[in-house]
Amino acid sequence: MNINFKLILGIIYLFCLIIFLYVLFSYLDLKDLKDYTFIKNNSEVLFEFKNKNLTIFIIFFFLFSVLWIFLLGFGSPICIVCGFLFGQWVGTIISILSLSIGSTLLYIFASYYFRDIIIKYLERKISKITNLFRKNEFLYFMIFRFAGGGGIPFGIQNILPTIFNMKISNFFYSTLLGLLPSIFILTSLGSGIEKFIDENENLNLINIISEPSIYIPLLSFLIILIISLLIRKKVFKN
Repeated sequence: MNINFKLILGIIYLFCLIIFLYVLFSYLDLKDLKDYTFIKNNSEVLFEFKNKNLTIFIIFFFLFSVLWIFLLGFGSPICIVCGFLFGQWVGTIISILSLSIGSTLLYIFASYYFRDIIIKYLERKISKITNLFRKNEFLYFMIFRFAGGGGIPFGIQNILPTIFNMKISNFFYSTLLGLLPSIFILTSLGSGIEKFIDENENLNLINIISEPSIYIPLLSFLIILIISLLIRKKVFKN
């Protein structure tokens, strides 16, 4: 593909990303996030709207999540918010599908338009991991996902397989299976936060710590983190 066309696509992509983030944070005042009363009151309004427009709300959030991941957004906030809004099980389904689809679309986009650039700047830096993936791309990429991508930002994880031209189906299913444990834990945490806000009028650290729906996902996430660190050291060691 002509390099000028790739440049134009890249500029359009970055422009959309900047506009998206600007619109998002224009309606978000970080100071309000420190006010528990503000959070509780607005949560009630949000849930009332969601219950009246459940199908539209799910579709909108799903499409938003796919777009967020496609625009190099982080996955963890989506999972926690999804658990908060839709609960542990439905939130997990929405999260895993939206993250897997958004990641796959980004991978396809990068493969078509930016593969040469990605190979040029990243291939040497991850040559050992690349060689490992080529042995069994599905298995090792699934392990790679489960292990948190070796500490690599989520958006970059989604474009790395362009280097070894991974099959789209392998990318999608290894992403889905590899992310499932951590996504389930994060959505469970989000669901626990929603339960705490619904049942408590005031923010109390002791109540938070003693709430099983919060500390169990946190402990589970810590266990997953330790396991992923061991996997990184054993499988993806330098």
